[in-house]
Amino acid sequence: MKQQILVIGAGFGGVWSALSAARLLDQHSRNDVEITLLAPQAQLRIRPRFYESDVHKMFAPLDGLFDSVGVRFVKGTAEHIEELARTVGYRDETGRWNTLTYDRLVLAAGSQLVRPKVPGLEAHAFDVDQIEAAVRLENHLKSLNGRPESVARNTVVVVGGGFTGIETGTEMPARLRAVLGDDQDIRVIIIDRGPAIGASMGDGIRPSIIEASEHLGIEWVLNTGVTAIDANGVTLADGRHIESQTVVWTVGFRASPLTEQMSSTRDAQGRLHVDANLKVLGQEHVYAAGDVAYAATDDLGNFAAMSCQHAISLGRHAGNNVAADLLGIAPTPYRQPKYVTCLDLGGWGAVYTEGWDRQLKLVKDPAKELKTQINSVWIYPPAADRATALAAADPMIPVA
Repeated sequence: MKQQILVIGAGFGGVWSALSAARLLDQHSRNDVEITLLAPQAQLRIRPRFYESDVHKMFAPLDGLFDSVGVRFVKGTAEHIEELARTVGYRDETGRWNTLTYDRLVLAAGSQLVRPKVPGLEAHAFDVDQIEAAVRLENHLKSLNGRPESVARNTVVVVGGGFTGIETGTEMPARLRAVLGDDQDIRVIIIDRGPAIGASMGDGIRPSIIEASEHLGIEWVLNTGVTAIDANGVTLADGRHIESQTVVWTVGFRASPLTEQMSSTRDAQGRLHVDANLKVLGQEHVYAAGDVAYAATDDLGNFAAMSCQHAISLGRHAGNNVAADLLGIAPTPYRQPKYVTCLDLGGWGAVYTEGWDRQLKLVKDPAKELKTQINSVWIYPPAADRATALAAADPMIPVA
């Protein structure tokens, strides 16, 4: 009977885990290990692009790719992990309960937007967390043209001034004008608890965010949060009410709830602590990759962020090491010392930095060209060709 490697999740961490495990097995001519990937759909959904328009196109099919490298795909949603029995319970697309067994598990179930109990958030707010939610927002924006002109119709409020909030907000003027026309008096407002515009992004990036916001006409409301959302806007902590028929929530992300089923240490975002080989601490048979892994990138105290930049490399290492564990060969410790930031700033351009201290390298058009290359080429999976796909899964390939 073949040994079983099970990967949960078809995001960046999961896809690259499966490919990297297949690569190592191929290098050692091993046919006695089967790789299975469990996910709700055989698609790599390009989550970093969900702030853009035409979001329904932001995915890459995986069937052909998995077939080319011999990865078995199972369509379903994982709901229960049994550590001692080494089983994963899941529901298929019909809702029927099934179970998969494993000898080694890679948990790469991703993260999700935090939705606090703010009155009206569930009923009236939009988000760009999952492709279905982002499509819902896009359809809503397109419907605005059929509504009576008003301040609320022409105003978009983005809650949160972090990475997702800034990219969503700076893209919004062009998206609104495409629907309402260039002659409309539109407003885009970013609400953030921070003390300054783009405070969470660091001093190297802040001047570009400020310049882009001024160029695009984006307003910032700082030092406050949202206490309620209704059909016609948001109420702030200081009592102000801003009229808007489009409120986009972008605040906070947390690792998949599946991590809470593991008897292992987690960080404040629910990510599992892992060792240098990405094995979950306290577990003999479980590895973690992507947004569920709290992994040191270097020896300087830096840890992987919830980003595709880190998820791709984490996946390549986790897949390689889970296969190495079964084969009884040396693993490849995860290290990713280079960190970059490429922040899209809509029609103004973009900003690119290097290092955890975010040293400014490119701004405006040159940075926008790089961002376009990243979003449209670099983060997509390889072609469904066995040699090409396996070569691309080498954990030693730098990701930046």
